[in-house]
Amino acid sequence: MQEFTTRPEILGTFGVVASTHWIASAVGMSILEKGGNAFDAAVATGFVLQILEPHLVGPGGDMPAVIYSAKKRKVEVICGQGTAPAGATIEHYTAQGLTIIPGDGLLATVIPGAFGGWMLMLRDYGTMSVREVLEPAIYYAEHGHPMLPRVSETIRGLADFFAKEWPTSFATWLPGGAVPEPYAPFKNPVLAETWKRIIAQSESVSGRENQVDAARDAFYRGFVAEAVSDYLKTAEVMDASGDRQKGILSADDMAGWSATIEAPQTFDYHGWTVAKTKPWGQGPVLLQSLALLQGIDIAAMDPGGADFVHTVVEAMKLAFADREIYYGDPAFATVPMDHLLSGAYNDARRKLIGPAASMELRPGRLPGFEAQHNRTLDMLAGMASGAVYEPTMAHLTEKRGDTVHIDVIDRDGNMVSVTPSGGWLQSSPIIPGLGFCLNSRAQMFWLKPGLPTSLAPGKRPRTTLSPSLALFEGRPALSFGTPGGDQQDQWQLAFFLRYVHHKRNLQAAIDMPLFHTAHFPASFYPRTSDLGNVMIESNVGADVLQRLAAMGHDVTPADPWSVGRLTAAGRDANGLLRAAATPRLMQAYAIGR
Repeated sequence: MQEFTTRPEILGTFGVVASTHWIASAVGMSILEKGGNAFDAAVATGFVLQILEPHLVGPGGDMPAVIYSAKKRKVEVICGQGTAPAGATIEHYTAQGLTIIPGDGLLATVIPGAFGGWMLMLRDYGTMSVREVLEPAIYYAEHGHPMLPRVSETIRGLADFFAKEWPTSFATWLPGGAVPEPYAPFKNPVLAETWKRIIAQSESVSGRENQVDAARDAFYRGFVAEAVSDYLKTAEVMDASGDRQKGILSADDMAGWSATIEAPQTFDYHGWTVAKTKPWGQGPVLLQSLALLQGIDIAAMDPGGADFVHTVVEAMKLAFADREIYYGDPAFATVPMDHLLSGAYNDARRKLIGPAASMELRPGRLPGFEAQHNRTLDMLAGMASGAVYEPTMAHLTEKRGDTVHIDVIDRDGNMVSVTPSGGWLQSSPIIPGLGFCLNSRAQMFWLKPGLPTSLAPGKRPRTTLSPSLALFEGRPALSFGTPGGDQQDQWQLAFFLRYVHHKRNLQAAIDMPLFHTAHFPASFYPRTSDLGNVMIESNVGADVLQRLAAMGHDVTPADPWSVGRLTAAGRDANGLLRAAATPRLMQAYAIGR
C-alpha cells in the first residue's frame, strides 16, 4: 500500500466538536464556550446545518442520536425518527398504481421527527433555552451564509423542474429567478421567521423545560402543523413515479407523535462496547459485521491491503443480507437480534467468508422465520439491478439527498453522536409560510405485506441513519459517524477497525482510502442492487485494485479522496479530548480547545 500523509487530530480539554460543515462546528464550539454542554452544542449545530446544507438536511427531516450522559452515567438513544401517517396503508399506495414508494414528493413523507428529537435532547439533557440554541440558525437564515458549491449545483440541476412543478421551491431556492452562485450569500428569511415564532411561543411560558415543551407544541400542535395540514389538503405534486400525487400526512398525525428515549443495541468487541440504534435503523449491521470479524485476525492484515478490504466487504455482505430479511421497527415485528449477534450463529456464518468474492445475497435462515425469509427473497428477485451510489460524493449526482453528522464531547464527558437527515430541498415542495419542506423517508418501506419493513400506519421506516458511540473497557471513549445512506456503517466499520486494530489516530484512520459495496438492495428509490460491486478510492494503489479484481470483485475505482464523510471525537482516560474530520470535499471540520 502506498503511504499517505494525514493532518493531525484536534486536541482539547474544554470541548471538541466535529461536523460536516466548518461554520456549524464553530457554532457548536461557541455554545460550549458560552457555558452550554455537549447536548446544547449538538442542538445548535444541528439547526445551523439545516441552513448551511439544505441539500442534505432540513427541519422536516429526522435525527437519531446515540448519547452518553455524564449525569446519568449511561448510554441512551434519542429516536427522532417520525412514523408513517395514519393513512399510510399498502392499499392506499397500490391504489395509486405504485409498486414501490417514490423517492420524493408527498407520498414519501412520514411525520417530521427532527424537531421533536432536538427538543427532547435540549429539555432532558441540555441547559440552554430555545432562544439560545436557535439564534445561530436564525442569524444565518436571516443575514445569509456562503452557499456551498454543491448546493448551488443541486439547485441548478433542479431549476427547470422547480419552475414547472414545485413553484414554492423555485421561489425559495432561486430568489429573483436565478440560481445562487457558489459562495454568494444566501438567505432563507421565511424559515428565520418560523424559528422566531417558535421562540416567541416558547417564551410565553416560564421555566426552561416548559419553554421547550411550548416550542414542541408550536411545531406539532400549533402553527407549523396547521401550515403543513393546510398545504397538504389541496397540494398535488409531481414525484418520481411520473404522476402528481396528494400527501396523506395530517395535523392529527403530527399532534399524536413524540420523540422517545430508548436503550441502545450493543456488541462487545476486543475490549470495546459499540452502541447503535435498535433495528428500526440499519445500525446493527455494524455490530453483526463485528461479530463476524471477531474470529478473524484483522490486526495481522495491512489496513489498506486487499485482504483487509476483501474480508470486511464479505462480512458486510452477510450482515446487510440479514438486514433485508429481519430488520424493522421492533414495535411491529419480532427482530431476532440476540440470535443474529450470537457466537454460534456468527461462527457458522463466518465460514461463508472465503477467498473469492460472493455473487449471491446470502441471508441466514433462522428457525421460525422461514416464511419471512422466503417472502423477502421472492420479492427481491423481482427488483431491478444496477449501479447504486452514495449521493454526496464528487463523482455522483447532485439530485439525490443525503445526510450530515455531528460529534460533540464536553469537558464533563457528555458525548453526542447524531446523524440528522431528511427534508432535503430535493425531497418535496417548500411549505408556504414555513420555509422548509417535508421528508421522503417513507421510500424505505416495502409495499408487500408480511415483512418487517412493510408499510403500516405508526411504523418507523428502517432508516439508514446510523450514529455510533463506543466505550473502551466500560469507559465512554469514542463518538463517530458519517453521512452516506447504505454506506454509513460500511465506512464507519473500516474506520473503527483501523482505529482499534492498527492504532491509527482518529485523523489517520479517517484519511485512509475508503470503500463500500452495493451488493444488497438499496434503501432508497428505486431500490436497486449491484451484486459483487466494490467501490474503492483508487489511491489505495493499483496492486490492491488488481488483487481485488482477481478475487472476483467487480471493482469500481473512485477518485482519490472522493468517498465517505466521516467525523469522530474521542475522550482519553485522563480527560484529553480528540476530534477529527474528513478532508474529502474540504467541508467537514473538527475544532477543540
